[in-house]
Amino acid sequence: MGLLLTVLQNNKKRIAIFASGNGSNAAAICRYFATSNHIEIVAIVTNRETAGVLQVAQQYNIPGYYFSNSNWNNGLVKNFLSELNLDLIVLAGFLKLIPASIIANYPNKIVNIHPALLPNFGGEGMYGIHVHNAVLAAGESKTGITIHYINEEYDKGEIIAQFETSIVHCKLATDIEASVRKLEHIHYASTIEKLLL
Repeated sequence: MGLLLTVLQNNKKRIAIFASGNGSNAAAICRYFATSNHIEIVAIVTNRETAGVLQVAQQYNIPGYYFSNSNWNNGLVKNFLSELNLDLIVLAGFLKLIPASIIANYPNKIVNIHPALLPNFGGEGMYGIHVHNAVLAAGESKTGITIHYINEEYDKGEIIAQFETSIVHCKLATDIEASVRKLEHIHYASTIEKLLL
């Protein structure tokens, strides 16, 4: 029975989550797949030594790893990832541009979530509250999330899915942030599942 269980576990699709912050999206993804028979999260990776997402990793008993900026650029992270036999890399609030060498190893296997409806309000420096401030200043009546593959430019990869929400009632950027966060937690994990199954 033990051997059979091992074989079944080895047939699961394998995900690594990259995050730089507290990890609310990472936690939602971990929750979603905690009892999955088909998909497992094998690592949570961060570029910030004090990132709260490392506590999410502990909470869900998933190995958590911190890599310094030099590690991302000297091949250490690329080699580490190759040992994990990954089916998908999921960016969940990861604020570092992925090196081209890693992107080349995972064509259409690295996905990101952006808190706006791309191609608007994207690009370098457009993350978190900065995006919501820009949406508010533009007087938009709706916003949403964009789930997309990544390439070597910020927020320029092929779009996989978009989900919208009305923000006519939102007076502050933090109100928009709360509406968008709900969409993220509802749709990101299920979209990941559809990509893998």
